[in-house]
Amino acid sequence: MTPKTPVAGTRAPAGKARRTQSLSSSLNLHDRLFSTSRDREVARAVDDGIERLEARLFAEVKFSDELADVAARYLLEAGGKRVRPILAMLTAQLGDGVTDEVIMAGASIELTHLASLYHDDVMDSAPVRRGVPTAQNVWGNSIAILVGDLLFARASKLLSILGERAIQLQADTFERLCLGQLRETIGPKDNENPIEHYLQVLSDKTGSLIAASAQMGVIFSNAPVEYEQPVIEFGEKIGVAFQLIDDVLDMSPPAEGDGKTQPTGKKAGTDVRAGVVTLPVLYLRKRAKRNAEAAALLKRIDAVATAKPGDKVDEAAVDAVIAELRAHPVTKATIDEAHGWARGAVDALAPLPDGTVKKTLTRFADTVVDRTN
Repeated sequence: MTPKTPVAGTRAPAGKARRTQSLSSSLNLHDRLFSTSRDREVARAVDDGIERLEARLFAEVKFSDELADVAARYLLEAGGKRVRPILAMLTAQLGDGVTDEVIMAGASIELTHLASLYHDDVMDSAPVRRGVPTAQNVWGNSIAILVGDLLFARASKLLSILGERAIQLQADTFERLCLGQLRETIGPKDNENPIEHYLQVLSDKTGSLIAASAQMGVIFSNAPVEYEQPVIEFGEKIGVAFQLIDDVLDMSPPAEGDGKTQPTGKKAGTDVRAGVVTLPVLYLRKRAKRNAEAAALLKRIDAVATAKPGDKVDEAAVDAVIAELRAHPVTKATIDEAHGWARGAVDALAPLPDGTVKKTLTRFADTVVDRTN
């Protein structure tokens, strides 16, 4: 593919025009949650940390090549809620607060996340990310992959400043990200439960990075070591819950832009159309073995997923199939599964002291599974 100039209007405004998220908006929390003076103190500390994080991120995506600079800033400027580093800043309140080391760790986590998006979009042939054309649609697969590699390298460079433990944690997390992607790509083995396989993929690809974020907040704020395992378990479980709800949201019609955020540009059922495995479809496959109605719906879904480029597609019929899957009991079962993981995440927080951090993480878990868009 020949590298192209970025499409006009696809880049988010830079510099002071960028809209910085707050703790409340990033974690989809209500401001009234922060009702006590300690709550408000924590919220202000995290919001200040977000400003520092943004400055650090944009400083870190500068390389010695003009194309690398533009391509590396591309998804960063397109937006994102910075949920992972914000969780690090929040768990840091269990120790000395948002130290410079916590900001550095949070930046490395966000760069790792961004790098994985460049690679994921190439593997999935995704047309849109964060409301803009994906990087490989602008510059081609090779450049998108190399930019992802550059971001991984810069994340590792940052962590090297923080010491051996940070490097080891990053390496372990990166290994899980890659293994999760590999397992997703090759699918379950013949003797492996497809649903258990899928949940493990979500834990590796999403839960591991969220868990590492929360753990780094504890480590680099010098919080008590006994708080590490609870936040690791919280991150793992809430990451799975988040992705399961995404499976459900994928079947919903895309939200329109509201003047502040950009529309996703995705059709309802993007994953289903692309043949991407999701939990509702896995549940449907299980039911289809003993239920003729489920088997008939599964056959129609498989027909959608196997359509080749250039095939004549009845969009109304495809939309009807996706709507039928959305209304099917397997979707409700997926939501229930997500709620179970979220409850497990909250239960893991029991060893943490009562207060703002535990309350905020608990409310965040609730918002993850209550999302509608």
